[in-house]
Amino acid sequence: MRFLLKFLKWFAITIVSIIILMYIFDVDYILRAVNTVYLKGHTTAFLEDYKYFPNREIKKGTAQPWAIAQDYNQIHATEELNKTHKKLKSVAYLIIKNDSIWHESYYNGFDKDSKSNSFSMSKSIITMALGKAITEGKIKSLDQKVTDFFPELKGEFAKEVTVGDLSSMASGMNWDEKYYSPFSIVTRAYFHDQLREVILNLEINEKPGKSFKYSSGDTQLLAMCIEKATGEYVSDYVSKNFWQPMGAEHEALWQLDHETDGIEKAFCCIASNARDFARFGKLYLNDGKWNGKQLLDSAFVQKCTTPRFAESPQYGYGWWMHTINNKKLYYMRGHIGQFVIVIPEDDLIIVRLGHLKGVQTDTDPHSNDLYTYVEEAYKMLDQKKK
Repeated sequence: MRFLLKFLKWFAITIVSIIILMYIFDVDYILRAVNTVYLKGHTTAFLEDYKYFPNREIKKGTAQPWAIAQDYNQIHATEELNKTHKKLKSVAYLIIKNDSIWHESYYNGFDKDSKSNSFSMSKSIITMALGKAITEGKIKSLDQKVTDFFPELKGEFAKEVTVGDLSSMASGMNWDEKYYSPFSIVTRAYFHDQLREVILNLEINEKPGKSFKYSSGDTQLLAMCIEKATGEYVSDYVSKNFWQPMGAEHEALWQLDHETDGIEKAFCCIASNARDFARFGKLYLNDGKWNGKQLLDSAFVQKCTTPRFAESPQYGYGWWMHTINNKKLYYMRGHIGQFVIVIPEDDLIIVRLGHLKGVQTDTDPHSNDLYTYVEEAYKMLDQKKK
């Protein structure tokens, strides 16, 4: 008994010492990560993790429900699509054709009103906010320097980086996009309660504007510039300029680094549902126009969906691009397989939300499930024609 008490005493001392050291060396965010993710049975951020963070509401206005197609849900998902939904644990799959919901399916206890984390789909939304701020004259252009907003930005090339470089992932920031390491900068940014400090401690040590390198830190810094330029939280700015005018049916939630006056984790973390996320696809499909009103400049929409760098044709400004079976498309994309896919040629929007994503290799910047969601949607539409 004496040995057990002695062991427990030293064990407790060791644990307390480790926790104290974590706070001293500013890695106490790992405790938050362990409590939020690992103790909930996950190995990375997950669809409903917004429930464990403070959030700011993206307020809705007057709802504008989607039209429902006459032959709604009359064509069932293909066998291959059902296999993929099961394997990758989809929670939502929508096909919107000619402005009407033609097919929708929900899984794993989710329905049309269920919220889930969009993860990096929010990067596209931050770029939309940038476009709006430029139109309003609050940001001069894509070429405005980031140091106009944050003169304290660090690094050899800090004075050269522009807001356009941030939007196109070409900042030269020392950022490593690793999701599964507890010590990575991504994990620090996701769980730290002083996100501004984390971002402004990073350096711009490579020449910006030269090449594409995916970086969540770029989007976070861009959002901080937008907040300074507009004098508004990005949640409020997105609500006023997009969420309300587009008639979202539900309020959305945007995760914060800390309570009350925290800033949005802008590189990720808007919680909403498939129908409301699809509205961003519709806005871009209509070149920035919604019900006759130009919410976003059409030239900016075209800029977003055009590659900036010839050697990186998969990315423009905040949006991914690809061609599948000769169909040109662009899309919003988030961690573990969140998609809003737009195929303008056929007036088609496809939304998929879920727990897992497909395989992604070094030779293809697009995960293999993207092909399935597009190809199987066309097979279903082909059945409609017969």
